[in-house]
Amino acid sequence: MTTRNPQARRLARLAALVADETRAACLLALLDGRAWTAGELARHAGVAASTLSEHLGKLVAGGMLTEERQGRHRYVRLADARVAQLVEDLAAQVGPAAPQRPRNLRESSAGSAMARGRTCYDHLAGRLGIALTDALTSRGLLRQDTGFALTDAGIGWFDVAGISLDRSTRRPLARGCLDWTERRPHLAGVAGAALCRHALEAGWCVRIGSERAVRVTPSGARTLGELLGIEAGALR
Repeated sequence: MTTRNPQARRLARLAALVADETRAACLLALLDGRAWTAGELARHAGVAASTLSEHLGKLVAGGMLTEERQGRHRYVRLADARVAQLVEDLAAQVGPAAPQRPRNLRESSAGSAMARGRTCYDHLAGRLGIALTDALTSRGLLRQDTGFALTDAGIGWFDVAGISLDRSTRRPLARGCLDWTERRPHLAGVAGAALCRHALEAGWCVRIGSERAVRVTPSGARTLGELLGIEAGALR
């Protein structure tokens, strides 16, 4: 009799959680790093609230989501950065959706905005994320030849830029995340999260619309040009 592997059983259960289109849609939406209400996710996934509630219960029980209640609302978010990394990596494996003719100008604009710049859980992605990653690499602040790693000069750059790096966490300081629209890795990890957080707090970038899209502000373009030598056109 073959002895069952407990790890294989847990892996199968995890895969089963993702192997549902409604639950996958929820996980992708929550890559914006924010908490969503159950009603918002139900509308996003195009299912009834009762149906969505059942799916959320499975994701919470499986450790992929955390939830909290505030008044009558139930909020959920991705459990942690490890779950976000798993969802990002799986999304990158399947790549972007097959090109479809936008039904209206709004859809076309939203798709273009997401490709230009967006948040990928807690770091920047799209052409914006790639531009920042390339600039850090070309200036010797980030190495990609043996995996992603900040150089000593890179750590110093973050300090000069006023971007605090949390060195106490077990999360990697720098990690490459395969960008599903650009098909190249952008900066994730502690450094990627800190850069994204600072960019939003300092007004270098602002969120646009209800999706994960962000755009660089004129002051942000000037600052990033001064700090990293990125031409304004590469940030738009």
